[in-house]
Formats: sequence, C-alpha cells, structure tokens
Amino acid sequence: MSENTTPLKLSVIGCGYLGAVHAASMAELGHEVVGIEVDVAKAESLAAGRVPFFEPGFEELLRRSLDSGRLSFSPDMADARGAAVHFVCVGTPQRRGEYAADLTYVEAATASLIEVLGPGELVVGKSTVPVGTAARLAEQVAARVPDAALAWNPEFLREGFAVQDTLHPDRLVYGVPSLSGGDTAVDAEKVLDTVYARIVADGTPKVVTDYATAEMVKTAANSFLATKISFINAMAELCEATGADVKQLADAIGHDDRIGRKFLNAGLGFGGGCLPKDIRAFMARAGELGADQALTFLREVDNINMRRRIRMVELARQVCDDSLLGKRIAVLGAAFKPDSDDIRDSPALNVAAQLQLQGANVRVTDPQALPNVRRHWSQLDCVDTPEEAAEGADVVLLLTEWKQYRELDPGSFGKVVKTRRVLDGRNALDREAWESAGWTYRALGRRNV
Repeated sequence: MSENTTPLKLSVIGCGYLGAVHAASMAELGHEVVGIEVDVAKAESLAAGRVPFFEPGFEELLRRSLDSGRLSFSPDMADARGAAVHFVCVGTPQRRGEYAADLTYVEAATASLIEVLGPGELVVGKSTVPVGTAARLAEQVAARVPDAALAWNPEFLREGFAVQDTLHPDRLVYGVPSLSGGDTAVDAEKVLDTVYARIVADGTPKVVTDYATAEMVKTAANSFLATKISFINAMAELCEATGADVKQLADAIGHDDRIGRKFLNAGLGFGGGCLPKDIRAFMARAGELGADQALTFLREVDNINMRRRIRMVELARQVCDDSLLGKRIAVLGAAFKPDSDDIRDSPALNVAAQLQLQGANVRVTDPQALPNVRRHWSQLDCVDTPEEAAEGADVVLLLTEWKQYRELDPGSFGKVVKTRRVLDGRNALDREAWESAGWTYRALGRRNV
C-alpha cells in the first residue's frame, strides 16, 4: 500500500452532528477512529449504533463503521492519545445577547486535547470560528507541544446531505501553518492528503491556504448563500407590491449562468444552526477588526430574512378574514429544512408560535422533528400526520417543504379541512393542481388569482 493511502489512527473531538458524521465517514475511508464525546449518554448511544439525530444515510454508515471495528466512541479524552490526527468538531453557538460566536467549547476541547497531544501529531479544526482563532490556538499548541501542529479544515455540510458532503465534497480547504507564518516539523498538507486520500484521488478540488483564509471560506460561503436567499425574498416583497410573480422572476434570472437558479426559491427564509449565527458572527468579527462597514449589508440580509416570518403571519391573518382568534391552523413542517430533525431557529416554529400567541388554534406536524418540538416547544400542539393537523382547519400552511407534503393529493387532502385554503410558505406546491382541486392558493411573492 502506498504511503498516501496508509490508514491512520484519528480522533474526533465532539460527536454532535458534525463530529459523529465525520467520525463515521473517516472510518468508512479506512482509518481507525475514536470519537470523543464528553456527554456519556451520547457516547454510549453512538457506540451502540443509536443515532441521536435524523440524517439520511447516517444510521447505515454508523452501523457499518462500528461493525468494521474501525470506529469507537469514548467520553474520556485520554482515549485520543496516540492518534496521528485530532479533529476538533465542537459547536460554536451564538453568544447569548450578542452577535459574536461563543468559542467556549472550541477552547475547552483544545485545552483538554493538548494534555494528551504527542510530538508529530496534527490538530485539525473543523468548527466554524471567527478569523484569528486558528492562529491563537496554534500558539497554544506550539507552547505546550512544540513538535505538534494545527491546521484548519472547515466543513461544508448541508443537513440532509451530510454523508454525501463528507465522503464526496465539492472542495477541500486546508489552512496550514507553513502558509500562516508558522514553523513546524509536521507537513500538515501531506498528513491531510493521507486522511483524505480517496477523496483527493477522485480529483476533488483542493485549496491550500493560510489560517485566516481557511476560516473565512466557510463564513463567506454561508454569507453569500444567505444573501442570495434574502435577495430573492426582497424581490418577493417587491413582487407583492407590484403584482409581479417571484417564481417566474427567479426562473428568468436563474437562466443567467452568472446567477444560477439554486437558492432562488422565495419563501419563509433560512434558519437552522449555521446560516443565521454565522452571518452574525461574521459581522461581529468584522467590527472587532475595524472593518464593520464591509459587512453592513449582512444586517439587511438578516432583517429581510426575519421579515419573511412576520409576513407569513400577516398573510395567514388576511386569508382568515383579518382575525386569527379561534381560527384552526394546520402547520406542515417544523424542522428548519426538509430531511432534518433540526429545529434550531426554525422559521416554521417561529411562525407557528406567533400564530398561537395571536389566538389561533395551531396544530403542527413533521415527519422527523416532533420529538424535538415536544421537548422544546411544549406549548405547541403536535400531531403525527398532515391529516390530523388539517382536520377542520380554516387554513393549511406549508412551512417546511418535505417531499411527502409536496406530494399530497390536494383532492383527498381537501376532504379533512373546513376551508380549502393553503399558504405555500416555500413555493413548493403545484399551484395549478391545488387550485384545480378547489383550494385558494397563496404564497409569498406570488400573484393572487
């Protein structure tokens, strides 16, 4: 076996969504992997092949990796000792009451890891962090273990496609010490090429750069996507004011290959644990660096996104004869996006809660997220099926575009509601089919018929 395909011993520090997927994927690539998770119950669950979140394809990958004997989990950092590469995959949530990222978990994980780090080993950050974090952590590593090194290798996972995005990424980004003013005996690029040997062999584009650029790649990418989503939602606001149709507008400008059609689906906007907090942290860090004017546009991107939720509540009130009091409303979808059970900063739940606060009788359903909703949003009434949610409903709101909701038969589904009125919060339904079945169809940025 050639040098660049030699299996390595790896550790993955933090086995939440990112870390668990990364650990199982690295074992799939042939490496010996130990996942370090301080939450004992989560570590035991993963070791038993029980997945603590929903992600298509991950349960099968996890079980396959465990059965191979190449993957294990432990709550003890000491079990990371002797690994050639240590991936730091802990979360960087938004600080309470601030825009800035909370680096508590990254700093604590790195400090604990340094205690077991050996000469010649490589620490690899994958968490999304403000620019400047990697250089600071690299100094800490060098101070304690001079012959070890740190690299930054940001992740670009999309929930619902995490396994695909890990094993078949559209690019690899390495932030390495040799290009960051560091002097180390560890060739970080060579080590990472060995970790990702199969991926590199597939011809995946690779960018080798300095720490600061590697850190900024993730936040810049998320900021661009958020801007594109908010742009089309701003156009939706103008379409409502002018009588234009935002879907046709998006189709037309999307044919321009400089623009493209992806992420031009007007609707309720973005949520989740990445885009909202990442663009806010980006703005906060720019302010700390004295470059806040460069990112002032992101504040409006964020504002446009939040206005979509308010507008959906207003639209629901309009179709309910200008009063939500006592109206029965079915909400289809609770996760922030389909193929996920993640409800962090979910636009759907935000709208559902606002409707209920204004006197509506709201029933929420979702194929995967209901356990999380029941745990964190106990004030909402949850039911298992769309039909249960829509029974006797004055209006149905599609707020997460799950395939099973997009494929509902509007004729059959219409038999359970009180009034055939649907608000398509994601512009995901076949308008003609629903209107042909007698439904009044409304959507953000679409003409009334």
